[in-house]
Amino acid sequence: MNTVVETNNRTGTTIESNLRAQILNGLPVSDCRVGLAGISTAVLEGGDGPPIILLHGAGEMAAAWMRTFPDLVRTNRIIAPDLPGHGASDTGNGPLDFDRIMAWLDELIEHTCSSPPVVVGHLLGGSIAIHYTLKHRDRIARLVLVDTLGLGRYRPSLKFGLAMAGFIARPKKRTQERLFRQCMLDLDGIRREMDGKFELIELYALERAKTPELPRALRSLMPKFALKKIRPEELSGISIPVSLIWGRHDRQVRLRLAQKAKERFGWPLHIIENAADDPAVEQPDAFLHALRSVVQD
Repeated sequence: MNTVVETNNRTGTTIESNLRAQILNGLPVSDCRVGLAGISTAVLEGGDGPPIILLHGAGEMAAAWMRTFPDLVRTNRIIAPDLPGHGASDTGNGPLDFDRIMAWLDELIEHTCSSPPVVVGHLLGGSIAIHYTLKHRDRIARLVLVDTLGLGRYRPSLKFGLAMAGFIARPKKRTQERLFRQCMLDLDGIRREMDGKFELIELYALERAKTPELPRALRSLMPKFALKKIRPEELSGISIPVSLIWGRHDRQVRLRLAQKAKERFGWPLHIIENAADDPAVEQPDAFLHALRSVVQD
């Protein structure tokens, strides 16, 4: 299905634009702009085949999935948007309330998918995907939740919570470093493996955190989707297949929440070793193996 492309109203700073171009350079995806629920949205697209929508976490951008793109585009159509207020997506006019975010995702599926997609949601993106599934379960083929918020009360480790609060209060390189070392099990190893790309993502994330737009978006999205526990009776009513992929050493959304969801709802759980809350970045091969086993099931 052809994407409806528009001019992006949010150009960002020259620094942001240059960093984004460097991050996306060489990736097997195109960078499009789509008007969704009045929000000019940056969308990465590539490949052909059954559609997979990838929804990233809070404070990130669609390129957070970049280590999975080369494999996935061989067999699937990949659609990875920047969430509203994140990356190169703006927030449009009006509040980012619940109904607007649901309409945003609904229009994304309508404009980019010729058949019901597999939706893969990470952290905040996973919680948004759950809420959408509860309203429009006929629009999605399968739901894959990656270290997803909303399955229980938000209780990160003390060190993670302090690092996150420090970065939110003062988004600087020092506070970002402290937070990222809580998000990743081996931050230095990732930097070496990604050969400079991860440092570019860090710089881009820091630039975005300094703008008023991203914090404003997070103040709207996090209470509505990430910090609020979804009622178990709602989760048990999901009729489409749901699978869980989780980093064993997640300090933000503990593995025990996924284990409880597996026991209560019968959802398959794939645990990624040597990973914290972002297994698609830390262990892309293991993550892809788990995702492939789910999608091809």
